[in-house]
Amino acid sequence: MATIRQRTEARDTRFIQPLVEPFQEFIHAQSTGGVLLLVATVMAMIWANSPWAESYAEFWNTPVSIMVGSRALTETLLEWINDGLMAMFFFVIGLEIKREILVGELASFRQAALPLIAALGGALLPAALYSAMNMTGPGAPGWGIPMATDIAFALGILALLGSRVPLALKVFLTALAIADDLMAVLVIALFYTSTISWVNLAIGALFLVLLIAANLAGVRHPMVYSVLGIGGLWLAFLLSGVHATIAGVIAAMTIPARPRLTGSEFLAKGKVLLERFEKVLSPDTHPLIDRERHRIARRMKTAVAHVETPLQQLEHALHPWVTVVIMPVFALANAGVTLNADIGAMLIDPVALGILLGLLVGKPVGIVFSTWLAIRGGLATLPEGVSWPHLWAVGLLGGIGFTMSLFITGLAFTHGPSLMSAKVGILFASTTAGTVGWLFLRYIREK
Repeated sequence: MATIRQRTEARDTRFIQPLVEPFQEFIHAQSTGGVLLLVATVMAMIWANSPWAESYAEFWNTPVSIMVGSRALTETLLEWINDGLMAMFFFVIGLEIKREILVGELASFRQAALPLIAALGGALLPAALYSAMNMTGPGAPGWGIPMATDIAFALGILALLGSRVPLALKVFLTALAIADDLMAVLVIALFYTSTISWVNLAIGALFLVLLIAANLAGVRHPMVYSVLGIGGLWLAFLLSGVHATIAGVIAAMTIPARPRLTGSEFLAKGKVLLERFEKVLSPDTHPLIDRERHRIARRMKTAVAHVETPLQQLEHALHPWVTVVIMPVFALANAGVTLNADIGAMLIDPVALGILLGLLVGKPVGIVFSTWLAIRGGLATLPEGVSWPHLWAVGLLGGIGFTMSLFITGLAFTHGPSLMSAKVGILFASTTAGTVGWLFLRYIREK
C-alpha cells in the first residue's frame, strides 16, 4: 500500500513539475519585468487609440472609496494605483536600497563611489538639459522626469543578452539604478510634495517611531510591520500631502536585516531535527496522521524562517508581485497616449524635447563623464572586465526612464497638453534608448 502511494506521489510530481517550473522560472527571471511592462504598454497604447479610447480615461478615473464608519477616503482608480500600489513598488526599492547599503555595492565608500557618482551625473545633466528647454512656461515643473532609470527594463535587456554581458557590468548597472532610484525618491519627497498637513505628518512620524521600536525589540512578524506601515505610516503620509509612496521607502528601512539564528546555530538545529525525522519516518504511516512527523517538519520550517532575515523574506515574497502585477498595471493605467495627427507637434513641444534630450543625451553623457571624473580623481576604479564602450551602453540603458519617469510626470502635470507631450517623449526616448543600448552591447560583444 505504501509503495502504491509513493508511486502515485512520484507520478503526480512528474506530471505537475513540468507545468509549474517554467512559470516559476518566468516569474523570477530578470527579463520578466521588462517583458510584462512592454506588453502592458502596448496594450495601453492600443486601448487609448482604439474605437473605445474614451473608455480608457473613464475607466481609470472611476472613483473608488474606502469606508471606515462614517468616514470615506475617495480616490480615482488611477490615484489608488499611483498612491497605493506604487507604494509597494517603492517599498521593494527601499528593501533593495537597504540591502545594498548593508552588504552590497553601496556598503562602503569605495564600493559605492562609482555607482553613486555615475548616478549623480546621470541625474543632474538630464535635469539641466530639460530645464534649459523649459526655463519658463507650463513645462517648467517637469525637470525631474528625465532623472530616473527604469531598473526593470534596463536589467531586462541585460538579461536578454545573457553571458555576452560581463557580470561586473550587471552589478554596476544594478547599483547605479538603485542609487538612481534613491535620488528619484528624494526628488519626489523634496520637490513634488503638495501643501503639507503637519498634524498628519506628525502622526506618520509616530508610526515610524513604532516601526523602529519594533525592529529594536526584535519583532520579526511581517504582520506587525504591515499594520504599522500601511495602516499607520502610509495612510498618514497620504493625508499629509507628502507623497504616499515615500512611506514605502521609509517603512522598508525599518525591516529587520538580522537573522534570529546564525548559520552555525541553524546547522546544529537542522541536524538534530533531521535525525529525529529519520527515526519517526515510517513508510506504513500516512503523512496526514503522522503527528510527530508533522511537528518536526513545522520546527524545521520555523528554523528555516529564523535563519533568513525578514528583509530577505519580504523581498523574495513581494518581488514577483511587483514584477508581475503592480508594474504592468501601472503601465497599463499610465502609458495610454492618443496618437493623432498632432504627434509631430507633441514631439517638438519643449516638454517632449527636454525629455528626449535628457534621456537620450543627458543620461549617457552624464553617466560616462561623471564616471571618468571619479576615476580620474582617484575616487574609484573601473570594474574588472568593464570597458568604456560598456559604460556608454549602460548610459544608453540608463535613458530608459519609463516607470519612474511616468510616475514623476503624473506629479508634475495633472492634465493638459504638457502631460501628453511628456508621455510621448518618455515612450519615444525609452524605446530608442533601450533599442540602441541593446544593439550597441551586441556590437561590442561581436567586435
